[in-house]
Amino acid sequence: YRDDDDINDVASMAGVNLNEESARIMATNSDLVGTQIQSCKDEPFLAAIPLHKRILEMAKKLGITDVPTEVVTFISHATQNRLRAVIEKVTVITQHRMESHKDDEWYEQATDVRSQLKFFEQLERLEKQRKDEQEREILLKAAKSRSRQEDPEQARLKQKAKEMQQQELAQMRQRDANLTALAAIGPRKKRKLDSPGLLAVGGEGLGMSGGSQAGLGTPSSRQYARQKITRVNLRDFIFYMEQERETSHSLLLYRALLK
Repeated sequence: YRDDDDINDVASMAGVNLNEESARIMATNSDLVGTQIQSCKDEPFLAAIPLHKRILEMAKKLGITDVPTEVVTFISHATQNRLRAVIEKVTVITQHRMESHKDDEWYEQATDVRSQLKFFEQLERLEKQRKDEQEREILLKAAKSRSRQEDPEQARLKQKAKEMQQQELAQMRQRDANLTALAAIGPRKKRKLDSPGLLAVGGEGLGMSGGSQAGLGTPSSRQYARQKITRVNLRDFIFYMEQERETSHSLLLYRALLK
């Protein structure tokens, strides 16, 4: 069969000549053929000299006396890739931990521990307030009693009632002084967030560019979004080590669990 009659020759059936296309591509990129391409300088991730010394110390135990520089560079790059992979996986774990499902339509809250704790705290506060009121009534009754023959317990209650009254009087005076000072100062003025002196870019200080001065005080002034920070804790690393085959039974994992 001829090339044009071959049903598997899709290029010929479409009317495309591969030889002409190859010649056209070579003519188009002729200025790039034969040029010298220079790559960037290979910078190791770890310090070369301390890493080389550490590798030599470990190699001498195995009977190796010479380690080339290329091996040190390769180990440095392997460490960088390994660290990048660990950070990426731990970041995903942290994001899953911080992910909230309250807005999900299938989310149904079974218990609310925070509300329960607030309820118990309120009960304890009311119980303490009730006991304080009872103790205050007892002390006031002891202070008002005018019996001639007083026992030591009665004298102690009177002294405690006197101290309680002095403490309440001091608190009232302090409260009145604070109210007087606030009235003398006057109402506090809130700073305007869109004022020229409060514009900041990236938290690097106060200031603005010359092109943004025309939009001062307008509602359409540019607002900078706050960067979201992902905080990784020890529990995230422990979960990562439990999932990895290399570290699931390692001594490092057990040491981390003991912390």
